[in-house]
Amino acid sequence: MTRLGGKGVVDTNQNVLLGEFLKDPAVYIRDAGVLNEIQASDAYLRMEIAVRDEMIFQKDVLKLRDKGVNNLLGWSIAAAEVKAGVHNFTKNSLDAALKEATNTTTEAAIKLEGLYESVYDARWHHVVELSDDEKTKTGTGMEVKKGKPKQSWTYKKVGDNLEKDDGVEQSGAAPPRLVVLTSDKGWPYTMSAPHRGTIKDFFVNCEVDRVWQIVSSDLAEWFDNFDLSLNSSPVQRVLIGTPGIGKSL
Repeated sequence: MTRLGGKGVVDTNQNVLLGEFLKDPAVYIRDAGVLNEIQASDAYLRMEIAVRDEMIFQKDVLKLRDKGVNNLLGWSIAAAEVKAGVHNFTKNSLDAALKEATNTTTEAAIKLEGLYESVYDARWHHVVELSDDEKTKTGTGMEVKKGKPKQSWTYKKVGDNLEKDDGVEQSGAAPPRLVVLTSDKGWPYTMSAPHRGTIKDFFVNCEVDRVWQIVSSDLAEWFDNFDLSLNSSPVQRVLIGTPGIGKSL
């Protein structure tokens, strides 16, 4: 009863439960004037509504248990007539709790461990050269498409090097001229750079990919070595040239 300021309450009634008090307030507050003042207050009205809703909720919970609904999962799959048998307050409360639980579960399910979201959420685009007919129609020679290209670049071994092999390109498939990997959040290695977060696109052309194929092959061979003590690092290579302008060697 201290929530109501203790007005008109004798010591023996100070710890009475709100539910019991609201059933018959006059039993606990004998002064009619004080009781009327309390019942007209906003605090009393708020508590009266809260206790009433709680009592309704508890009764509805017992009804649901009788129908085999014991948790939020049961509520989510309960029949329409079962849900219709409870008060709107109870239904709205359970729907809100179910939505919150679903959101929490979904967020936990997509939480990424051991990798960067910027990398995980990155997306591919590629630029292809149009056919002569399409060039005439569009007035442009290139087109940007979503995703990875259906046909990437292919290479052949020439001595110790890889060379682009145009002879195995699929008939009718537009070869990529450029592949772009985009991260809206930027890339991890740029986070401490002066213009952090501004580098969002990686541009990969045939020459960049060719160099990567060589490095990737070196790494694969190194990882396949069971005795790393005999070969503690991959083959060292020196990159000479500017990709896209001169040829890298």
